[in-house]
Amino acid sequence: MKLVVVSAGLSVPSSTRLLADRLAAATAGRTDARVRVIEVRDLAVAIAHNLTSGFPGPELAAALDAVTEADALIAVTPVFSASYSGLFKSFFDVLGAREKDALAGKPVLIAATGGTARHSMVLDHALRPLFAYLRAVVVPTGVYAASEDWGAEGLPERIERAAGELAALAAPAAPASPDAPGAPGAPGAPAAPVGGGADSAGRTVPGEQAVPGQPPVPGQQGRAADGGLAVVPFEEQLARLRG
Repeated sequence: MKLVVVSAGLSVPSSTRLLADRLAAATAGRTDARVRVIEVRDLAVAIAHNLTSGFPGPELAAALDAVTEADALIAVTPVFSASYSGLFKSFFDVLGAREKDALAGKPVLIAATGGTARHSMVLDHALRPLFAYLRAVVVPTGVYAASEDWGAEGLPERIERAAGELAALAAPAAPASPDAPGAPGAPGAPAAPVGGGADSAGRTVPGEQAVPGQPPVPGQQGRAADGGLAVVPFEEQLARLRG
């Protein structure tokens, strides 16, 4: 599994990068993910050139390819003026212009850092709409870390919950075994309905349950007096088979 982290922190050291690293570690601990971190700060000049020329440099092109080919994405931005940073937005503008379906169906964990908890709604008012527009699948739990959250209760739990949701979305589902409970034809699986149709009023009439290994009972669906389909109760069908 390829996990790509996009961190838009500007300072060194950066609380945005710190949050990104913690989210990546929590996700990788639940999967066999190979993690690649993209520092958008290092691509600022290349992004500006791409916006004016339409051509990415080698480093920016490699970063865009990594995001496009990733199985899952973690996107973390600092909050500027109650929204994501301009550099963060510019990176995804370039990505969308290069490949409009780059994030379509891709699991994404969104996160942000800020100086005060008053900006926590940036996750739902800015980041979530951005990735919904890009047709990504955003995990339910976003993670916001204000200055006072570091070292306090609550942030580690939010990180673990969000990482678990991302890992669950990104991990490929194992195919069901034919003998697994509930699989079609497995012991204990519900029998497939047979017949069915509509009554005289146009309402759908479900078919009765067939007995596994037995053909449908002849005449189990007859015509009612009003011309609709008459459904024979399952107990009566079973009695006929036993008789």
